[in-house]
Amino acid sequence: MSKKIIAIVLVIMMAALVFAACAKTEAPADDAAEGPMTFTIGYLGWDTGQDWNVSTLAGLQWGADMKGVTVIVKDPKLDAETQVSQAQELINQGVDVLAIFPVTPENGATIVRMANEAGIPIAVDNTFLPDDGSAGECIGQVACQYGDIGYAAIEWAANNVADAKLLYVHGGPGEGVYEAYQVGVDRALADFSDKIEMVGLVNGEWVTEASYNVTQTFVNSDIAEFNVVFANNDAQAKGVYQALKEYGMEDIPIISTGGSNEGLQMLKDGQEAANMTAPANIQGLIEFGIIWAFMNGEEWGDAKIPLPIIPIDSSNIDEWIKWDDMDLAYAYVVENIGAYTP
Repeated sequence: MSKKIIAIVLVIMMAALVFAACAKTEAPADDAAEGPMTFTIGYLGWDTGQDWNVSTLAGLQWGADMKGVTVIVKDPKLDAETQVSQAQELINQGVDVLAIFPVTPENGATIVRMANEAGIPIAVDNTFLPDDGSAGECIGQVACQYGDIGYAAIEWAANNVADAKLLYVHGGPGEGVYEAYQVGVDRALADFSDKIEMVGLVNGEWVTEASYNVTQTFVNSDIAEFNVVFANNDAQAKGVYQALKEYGMEDIPIISTGGSNEGLQMLKDGQEAANMTAPANIQGLIEFGIIWAFMNGEEWGDAKIPLPIIPIDSSNIDEWIKWDDMDLAYAYVVENIGAYTP
């Protein structure tokens, strides 16, 4: 055999070895591609201009971006009929999975049943639907449990304020949120009856101005003395603080909820004593985890996952998870629920 032929054979053999090595390197990617690594989520918001929904959607989108999943967002702006129409649009469009922040529980049930009829899996956030089958079947739910937040607030007051006399400046009734808070508040008042007593219950309508007005009226009424206030959100806490400050009573501790960036600043400034944080971005991250697991044929978490409640005061302020801090929120999810797999 000539030297030229031998050289050609050697080149061919080397090329074959390189090709085999490359093929072996690419095999894991081929294996990974067997699962539905890319798909489309149709997200039905509640009102994507409202902070709570903004942060929930941001968590879902962050998880989707991490895994290369497309999210199509529809915003009904609190209109239940519009949300149903938008759900039908997404179904007609052929999305792979739906996610919904229901305008009302009844509306959520209607849309879950629509998804079931269309054979499209659906996850639900911010609302736990009935378990009796009337709401159809969803692949998982994550929701803020307002009763648990109310309980945590009263428990904090009972354990941190001596002989606590509570003024509760609550949000407006009628949407089920205040009512859920009240269930938890009443349960905690019973459990800690030796440490705390509620001496006032006034309606701050979820906003700063109304909370300022009702707090001022209560102070002027001389109905009862109080030494701690529970305000249903940070906007209300701001109004309560403004009213108390005008009367030289700003040292009275105010407990709030939610964990917004405004609440964090109020805690740093001494305007709040504690906040029962429930980071909305975690809600979205969990919802995406539920969807990702289902689309990969896995189970992740429970069928109903409550949004974590993280009580924060001056002693653990470093544990505060901002609604826009996705890295810290995801680290919390990984530690307490699990990472997105596979």
